[in-house]
Amino acid sequence: MGISDGLLLLTELPSDAVDMGALRSMLEKAGPWLLSLCWKLLVALIVFLIGKKVIGFIRRFASRSFERAGVEAGASKFLKSLIEVCLYGILVFMIAGQLGMNTASLVTILGTASLALSLSLQGSLQNFAGGVLLLIVKPFKVGEYIVCPAGEGTVSMIGLVYTTLLTADNRRITIPNGTLANSTVTDVTAMERRRLDLLVGIGYQADIKAAKEILERSLREHPLICRDEDITVFVDSLGDSAVMLGARGWTAAGDYWKAKWDLLEIIKLSFDEAGIEIPFSQMDVHIVQ
Repeated sequence: MGISDGLLLLTELPSDAVDMGALRSMLEKAGPWLLSLCWKLLVALIVFLIGKKVIGFIRRFASRSFERAGVEAGASKFLKSLIEVCLYGILVFMIAGQLGMNTASLVTILGTASLALSLSLQGSLQNFAGGVLLLIVKPFKVGEYIVCPAGEGTVSMIGLVYTTLLTADNRRITIPNGTLANSTVTDVTAMERRRLDLLVGIGYQADIKAAKEILERSLREHPLICRDEDITVFVDSLGDSAVMLGARGWTAAGDYWKAKWDLLEIIKLSFDEAGIEIPFSQMDVHIVQ
């Protein structure tokens, strides 16, 4: 006998007068149902208390695991809440089944509602999943400079749906996380040091050895170039109108642009003092009279 049958049985009492015999007979019929209902409620209460303890243990275990894995605080909090909600949902279904309810209908209703919701929020869910992926995998962090097809700049915020970048000229770029998760992202400042590559052209009539010495001296004497890293100067290519010289050194990631701009100015001034010409594109026009 189910819960609905028992309630129907209790409502079948006479409305005008209470017949003690009929009441006794009704209670005798309802007795087993009441006993069954009490037993089911007791079992459901025990299942709830045990399930609550198990969910608390799983939540603490997940929290320690995320902490050891170095998961971001925002992602850790979200994942723990998601795990807790899912486990409590399973616990509710277990209790409903224990009370004799039809869980198949509940599953069907929830499945239909979830499908409709996922179809209507497809783009947002993609960005949401991308945000969770970025917070867990951590291809870049807040404060780092990244380059992606949607733009480049310093990461100021990684949200669950959007990531915000600040450009060098203080513009803010908001990029959907779904786009970032499916794009190639270059983390420029992920490492402490960056290699500085310079490419300078000199004329074919210029002294290559003297130019290479100027390049090497400029890099070695610059305060932002690392002393414990190799400095390389070489002939990169023989162009149509210039000999291309390359120079490589290492600098701190934060000093990259300052070091590059300083060195380009120093090299140009040093070449001028040494009489080394840097070719440039030009056109000779001959007028025939």
